[in-house]
Amino acid sequence: MQFLFRDHLLDTDRRELSREQVPIAVEPQVFDLVVHLMQNRDRVVSKDELIDKIWHGRSVSESTLTSRINAARKAIGDNGASQALIRTITRKGFRFVGDVQTQHGAVPPGPVRIAQPQAAFALPERPAIAVLPFTNMSGEAEQDYFSDGISEDIITALSKLRWFFVVARNSSFVYKGRAVHIHEVARELGVRYVVEGSVRRSGERVRISAQLNDVSTGSHLWAERYDRELADIFAVQDEITEAIVAAIEPQLYAAESFRAQQKPPGSLDAWDLVMRALSHYWRITREDNAAAQKLLEEAVAIDPAYGKALGLLATSHMFGAHMGWADMAATVPVAERAALAAVEADREDAWAHHGLAYTYLFRRRFDDALAEFELALRLNPNFAMAHAFHGVTLCYAGRWQDGDAAARRALRLSPRDPLAAIYCGVAAYARFVGRDYEGAVQMARESMRERGDFVGAHRVLTAAAGMLGNPALAASALEGLRRAQPEVTLAWITRELPMLREEDRAHYLQGLRRAGMK
Repeated sequence: MQFLFRDHLLDTDRRELSREQVPIAVEPQVFDLVVHLMQNRDRVVSKDELIDKIWHGRSVSESTLTSRINAARKAIGDNGASQALIRTITRKGFRFVGDVQTQHGAVPPGPVRIAQPQAAFALPERPAIAVLPFTNMSGEAEQDYFSDGISEDIITALSKLRWFFVVARNSSFVYKGRAVHIHEVARELGVRYVVEGSVRRSGERVRISAQLNDVSTGSHLWAERYDRELADIFAVQDEITEAIVAAIEPQLYAAESFRAQQKPPGSLDAWDLVMRALSHYWRITREDNAAAQKLLEEAVAIDPAYGKALGLLATSHMFGAHMGWADMAATVPVAERAALAAVEADREDAWAHHGLAYTYLFRRRFDDALAEFELALRLNPNFAMAHAFHGVTLCYAGRWQDGDAAARRALRLSPRDPLAAIYCGVAAYARFVGRDYEGAVQMARESMRERGDFVGAHRVLTAAAGMLGNPALAASALEGLRRAQPEVTLAWITRELPMLREEDRAHYLQGLRRAGMK
């Protein structure tokens, strides 16, 4: 369904709000609020009804509701003073009072309007990104479909992240074939980040170059070149798309985290706090994990229905217990509450389902954990962290070959990821379960080269060294493990690590025992 009002178009099928065919950044919750008010514009919608429909009955403060109404007004060109579109009805609720036309299907074709500099859009509250049509460098007009297909697939895949507003294809492709500086594009579309690239095909080979630009600072955040044989053109298109999106995602988080670090503490909103939390979580140390949790709790205090913050908070809690930094019995209920709240707040957020899956693993609900990880990966197939944690869950469930494949997919998707140490550590554990002790040692060492304090890699290295019968390596590995997790014991491993098969637990304990652990 499409709603037309003033010079705006709200498309519920595509979940897009635009003004004069130029997209407007809207958070999912705010979008849902506008849709509900518009669908029920013939009556007053009570606050209780909004809480039931938008927050699924969760407890929501008056300030949270007010902030969402204000955001909705801002998105559609209204404000609290004029209330020309969304009117507050004292002690009753809210009503959409603007003139609306409805239609089904696509908007009738018409001239595409490009925003002029004087009508440029301000940067939205959340980071926005535009993917420009990749340039066809082959000199053959018939190859445009391939370069256009790459650009369109990247737009679609980035849209699944949900942390960022992605400009729709119709607006980005206005610039196809035009020599326009990216600063002008950013100003006209109201975005902070721009992805651009080129495709050069020669015979049965193709070279694709891509780069991510932070227009606000004038810096290139990431650039890469991909050379492929075109045995299957669609497979190559899919492979390149997932590689680009998986590489871009952590670069965007890192850039937003750096931006948040430059802000005075008193001016940080929930998004800034989550970005700061991510920068700590990636360091995978005890102190940084605690710092991440503190920032995430501050974000949730500002916005109790912030699904992203709640999902990451659940993951952070469980990771701390998994590493032996927190009491498992006390941590699991706290993490589960946050994860369930995250899913309630936004059922389409992959991070929310990731947090719930990780919690279910330590509840020993293996089928539920695997199902939640699979859902997270359906929502965002390029979510490298979810692939890795899905991998360790598969290993704990006795499916080490699948776990190894999942970990290696995470590494292939995002080789420069800040969490690459975890991905290597999962691959090391999979190798150990599969009795490939040399491979386990190799991957554990690779993990520790990325992050020397990663407890999981120290555990696997110690167990693998024990099974190899290498006393010097075993002694060195055990010493490193005790520095990373001073209170680790065989009893702790037995009690806390959720291994489904008794033979896998006995095998792991045997390696640690041979290395000298008591």
